[in-house]
Amino acid sequence: MIRLLAIVLCGFVCALRGLAAEERTLEADLLIVGGNESGCAAAVQAARLGVPRIVLVNDIDWLGGQFSAEGVGCIDEWTTVRGKRVNFPRSGLFLEVMRLIRAHNSKQFGTATPGNAYCGTDTVEPAAAARLFEELLAPYTEQGTKQIQILRGWEPVKVTSEGQRVTGVTFARSAAFTPQKRAGGEGAASDLNAAQLHVRAKLTADSSDWGDVIRLSGAKYAAGPDLKSRFGEASAPEKLTGDERNEMNPLSWCVVLREAAGASPIPPPIGYDARSFAQLDKTPPFVDSAMADGIYSPAGWSVYTHRRLVDRWHNGFPIGSEKTLLNWPVQDYPIFNYPKRVADALEATEPGAARKNLADMTPAQRRLVFADAKQHSLGLVYHLQTKVHDRVGDFPQSFRHMELTDEFGTPDRLPPKPYVREGLRLEALYMLREQDIRATDRNPRWAKVMVPDAVFGFQFNIDFHPTRRKFLTDDPNGPWQFVHTPTRNWHTDTDRAMFPYRSLVPVERDGLFGCSKNVGYSSVVSSAVRLHGHMMHVGQAVGTAAWLCLRDSLQPRDLARDWLRLRELQQRLVRGAGGPGVLLWPFHDLAPDDLHFEAVNALAVRGIWQPDADSLDFQPWKPVTRRELARSLVRLQRSLADAKEFPAPAEPRFRDVPATDPDRQAIEAMMTWGEFGPPQPTFNPDTPVDWGTLHRWLTALKLPANTGLARQKDLPLTRAELAVHLWAILKTQREWLPDLANYLKPGNDLNGNGIPDLEDPLPLPKRF
Repeated sequence: MIRLLAIVLCGFVCALRGLAAEERTLEADLLIVGGNESGCAAAVQAARLGVPRIVLVNDIDWLGGQFSAEGVGCIDEWTTVRGKRVNFPRSGLFLEVMRLIRAHNSKQFGTATPGNAYCGTDTVEPAAAARLFEELLAPYTEQGTKQIQILRGWEPVKVTSEGQRVTGVTFARSAAFTPQKRAGGEGAASDLNAAQLHVRAKLTADSSDWGDVIRLSGAKYAAGPDLKSRFGEASAPEKLTGDERNEMNPLSWCVVLREAAGASPIPPPIGYDARSFAQLDKTPPFVDSAMADGIYSPAGWSVYTHRRLVDRWHNGFPIGSEKTLLNWPVQDYPIFNYPKRVADALEATEPGAARKNLADMTPAQRRLVFADAKQHSLGLVYHLQTKVHDRVGDFPQSFRHMELTDEFGTPDRLPPKPYVREGLRLEALYMLREQDIRATDRNPRWAKVMVPDAVFGFQFNIDFHPTRRKFLTDDPNGPWQFVHTPTRNWHTDTDRAMFPYRSLVPVERDGLFGCSKNVGYSSVVSSAVRLHGHMMHVGQAVGTAAWLCLRDSLQPRDLARDWLRLRELQQRLVRGAGGPGVLLWPFHDLAPDDLHFEAVNALAVRGIWQPDADSLDFQPWKPVTRRELARSLVRLQRSLADAKEFPAPAEPRFRDVPATDPDRQAIEAMMTWGEFGPPQPTFNPDTPVDWGTLHRWLTALKLPANTGLARQKDLPLTRAELAVHLWAILKTQREWLPDLANYLKPGNDLNGNGIPDLEDPLPLPKRF
C-alpha cells in the first residue's frame, strides 16, 4: 500500500513537472521585448531609476542590436554644420556606450578610433560591442541586485490584455536560436525548462525587430508606404498598386571580413549571377586613405574603406588585425517582389504569404526571406573576390585576401540578424511626419516643428536605400539589380528636430510603449530616425517614462496628458541617471558635461530661450545684450501661472526701438510690468549687459535675484550664466499649465487652431 502510494505521488509530481515544462510564468513591473540597443537602453535607464523587476526577453543570444548582432560596427551619426560633415552631438546612454567603445579600442589597439572609415569616425568590432552591452547591463543582472532578468531564445506568440490594457506576453522557443560566444550576462534559453514562457507585466515595451508585440496586441500600426492623403507628405505616393504596398527601406545582411593569411575566396553562393553586382565593376574596391580629410571625404570613398572597422596599414597594427564591414547599396535586399524561389517557399507555408508585408509575417516566414538575403550578401563577397579582383589585379588589401570573421559564432559566419532599417510603425498619439522635419536646403537649420514634449533631439537625412528590385531577364529567379525611386532615395536633408513623447504611446492601447523602430512616425521619417544613437535615445526615453508611470500608477497616455509630469520626464532625461544626460534641444555646442546643460535644455523646450535663426550653436561664451535679456525675462514671466499681458503702446517708447523692431513688444512689456524708474528716451538694445543689470531688472520685475549678482555687478553676463540664473528662478515659481481635461482625446483641439490634438505637432496654446 505504501509502495502504491509512493508510485501515485511520484506520478503526481512528474505530472506537475510536465506542466511546469510546458509553460512558465514570470511577473514583471516592466517587460522589454527585444535586446537591441533600444531595449538595452530602456532596461538600464529603468533599472538605474529604481524599477525593481525588469524582464528583458530576446530572441537571440547577443545584446546590442545594430552595434553587435546586426553587424553595423561603423557608427553612422553625421550631420552637416557650416558645410562640413561632423558627428551629431552625443548624449545620454549613447554617449556612455561610445565612451565604452573608445575605451575598449584604446586598450585593444592603442587608439580610440582604429577604423579610418569613410562613413564614421568611430568603429567597433561586433563581438566587442556585444561584450560591452553585457557589461552595461551586468550591474543590474547580478545576484544581489537582480533588477533585470535576461531571457534569451524566445519569440512572442501571444499578447494578453484586459480590455484595452496589455497585461502580458507569451513566448515560444525561437527556432533560430543558437547560443553564441559572449561574456557575462544571464544564461541562454536552456536556463528555463519550459516550452512556453508567459510574462505578466504592468508595462510592456515593444523593442522587437518587427513590432510583433504591437501587432499581436491588436494595437493600430502601419507597415509600408503612407499615402500622401494620410499625412500630406511631399515624398509620399499618391497611390499604390499591387505589391508596392509592402515597399520599405530594405534590409541588409552585413558582412564582416578580416585579413586572411592568403587568398581565401568563398565558393559561389546559391543564385549568384555576376550581373546582379554589375555596379561594382565601375566602383573602386579600395583606395589608400587614412581619411585625414575627415569623414565623407571623396578621397576615401571605396567599398573597402567605406565602413572599415580596423585599419592596420595606417596605424601599424599587427598582421591579421585588419577588418572591414560590407554594407554597400548593391548588397541591400528589397523586402517585396521576391525572387520566385523565395515567393514559392513563402506560399508553401501559407497561401498569400509572399504578398504579406514582412512585419506581418511569422518568424518562420521571415527566416525564408533572410536566407535569400544572406546568399545575396555572400554573392557580393564572391563578386569582389573574383570578378573585381580580376579587374584590378592582386594587392595586399584585395578582398581575395579577406575571409569571413568567426566572431559571431554562427555556422555561416554571418551576423545573427539583418540590419533592419524599417519595420512596423506604431499608430501613436502623434505621428511625426516629413513636413515637420524636412530642410529646404543642404544646410540644416531649426525644424519647422520643435515639439514641446521632446524626449531627444536629432538630425539626419531622409535616407532610403534602394527599395525595389528589377529582374534583368524574364526569369524571376534570375539576376536582379536594385532600383531607387525618385521620392524614396537618400540625401534629402532634414532640419534639426526633436522627437515627441507622444510618438511612443499607442493611440488606443494602455500598458504598452513603442520602442526601437516601432514608434509613431511616418515611413518617410523612419528613414531619418533609425541610427544607433536615435534608437538608444528612444529606449532611454521609454525607460524613463516607464519608471515615472510605475512610480505614480499612471498609464503612458496619462503621462502624455500630465504636463507637470512631462516636465519631470524631460528634466530626468536631461539630468541622466548614473550617466550623461540626454540632449533635448539640439544645439550643436551643448554637451552633457556643461554646467549649463540642464538649464539651456529646460529653457529651450519651454520656449523661454529661443535659438538664433542663423546658428545651430548656443554660444555659451557670447555676451548677453539688453534686447536678449529683455526677451528672455519676458518669456520667463509669461511662462508663469499668474502671467499677465499688456499690449505694446501705439507709439514706441524708445527712439532706438522702432515699431519694426522684432523685440519691441518684449522690451516694452518688460518696462510696463516692472518698476524701472523714470522713462528714458533710449533703450540701447544691442549694448552688452553685466551681472548688475540682471540683478536690477530681476528686482524691478519682483523676481528672485541672487545677491551674488549685486556683489559682482561689473562682470559681463554671458549666455551660459543667464541660462543658469533663469532656470534657478523658474524652479522656484509655479509654471503655467494648460487646461488638459480633454487633451489628446479624439476630436479635441486644445489650442483652437483648427487642427485636432492627435494631428497637431504643436497642440498647446501659445504663450509667446
